[in-house]
Amino acid sequence: MIVLVGFMGAGKTTVGRLLAGRLGLPFLDTDTVIEQRAGRPVREIFAAGGEPAFRALEHQVTAELLAGSPAVLALGGGGVQHPATAAALAGHDVVYLEVGYPESMDRVGRDELRPMLRNAGLAEIFRHRLAGYQAVATWTVTTDGRSPEAVCADILARLAPATDLRG
Repeated sequence: MIVLVGFMGAGKTTVGRLLAGRLGLPFLDTDTVIEQRAGRPVREIFAAGGEPAFRALEHQVTAELLAGSPAVLALGGGGVQHPATAAALAGHDVVYLEVGYPESMDRVGRDELRPMLRNAGLAEIFRHRLAGYQAVATWTVTTDGRSPEAVCADILARLAPATDLRG
């Protein structure tokens, strides 16, 4: 299992799809799986139960996916803040896609479907999450000013050639 972590706008979904395609693995996005299972968008889950309820659901889904078949998994931007989720990542290749706050906002700042963008303390949330990403990461790949293809190539170069991720 390869897990991509990082703040919103880091490129987890875009890079994850590229990486999965190159490795011949399925791509999974925890937010998408949560929406499919809940039958409603993440923003509605946030509105109804708040972030703590969402993070508990996210942990449950993440733990199930990590125990499943090999894949490339994009974890939601705040997923590593849940202690049980962070612990569940141990033993997996976890790639921290590092993005600066200004670049993150350039990439997603106008996306009305992201509930966290409505948070007045978003810059502080960004700073707070950095330690969590670093704590779970097997390695870090910077994404600022780089194409998704270049980021994907960096990840592929770091994966051990003898590692069979499909079985």
